[in-house]
Amino acid sequence: MKIKFWLAGLFLSVSATTATNSFAAEVSFEQYVENLKKEAIAKGFESEFVNDHLKGLTYLNRIVAADKNQPEFKETLDTYLPKRVPEWKVKKARDAYKENLPLLTRISKEFGVQPRFIVSLWALETNFGRIQGKHPIIDSLVTLSYDGRREAFFKNQLWASLTILKEGHISQEKFLGSWAGAMGQCQFIPTSFIAYAADGDGDGKKDIWNNKADVFASIANYLKSEGWSNRQTWGRQVKLPVGFDKSLIMSKGSKGRRQWLNNWNDAEKSLADWSKLGVTRMNGAVLPKVSLNAVLITPDDAKGRIYLAYDNYKSLMHWNRSYYFVTSVGSLADRIGYPKIK
Repeated sequence: MKIKFWLAGLFLSVSATTATNSFAAEVSFEQYVENLKKEAIAKGFESEFVNDHLKGLTYLNRIVAADKNQPEFKETLDTYLPKRVPEWKVKKARDAYKENLPLLTRISKEFGVQPRFIVSLWALETNFGRIQGKHPIIDSLVTLSYDGRREAFFKNQLWASLTILKEGHISQEKFLGSWAGAMGQCQFIPTSFIAYAADGDGDGKKDIWNNKADVFASIANYLKSEGWSNRQTWGRQVKLPVGFDKSLIMSKGSKGRRQWLNNWNDAEKSLADWSKLGVTRMNGAVLPKVSLNAVLITPDDAKGRIYLAYDNYKSLMHWNRSYYFVTSVGSLADRIGYPKIK
């Protein structure tokens, strides 16, 4: 399987008058910014606010280069997981869980998401808030919009960013993130911030950059909004019997989330049905005798690891539609929860 790694190295700021697409070849970056200002005002932002927040912008040439040249590496789950969930991160995650347990418990009760999954996403997205990106969000989004290949997408992120600034959640000087616009300790893109960010401490702001209460509440609110249930876990690795019909494994091929969900529905069976087909836990024990549906998935192929995925897996796949990423979240959450922290 090929996994794309987004490079977020140092960017080179240049004053640009041209870019690579045909539209940008005809319109200077400075004129493009002026056009954006008019669009923003037409969308209801006050002219003084727009001029203040879209002035002095810089075309970031290195960001466009990073967007175009995302390298691909051959990776398997067996090589990916030890790098994403090393022992030091497991220890740190368990320590963070214990240290923040009162806050996590409150957030968990409010949103119905187990604390170990909140900590797992926090750990894997930004190493517990330590790696958030240092690129100016507005400059990055305007640069990528001007580049033109995904103009509509990045324009929508820009309008959402202006809303975030207008609502006062953070100042523009501190409005930093990845080169592609992911922000804060949970790495929300601006439209995800608008949809899911939550005020975890009642101060009227949603500060996912510095405030752990807001970070944890935002992660939990995202999962809750996408159908999370605290009555189940994410899935489990399983063993298949000799001669198992591999056509029962969920098809991964899809052009979008809707088709992926249709594939899920087609492959779903109850745990009782999977047991009758000979599917067992990794140690050969029978599957839990609970009323749950699940699908069989293979992050690599039928020769690699096999998992039974529960409905919460779908919520995690909405966060990041990567079988490897979701498996790493679930694996770290399991290691946080077991053995039980005293």
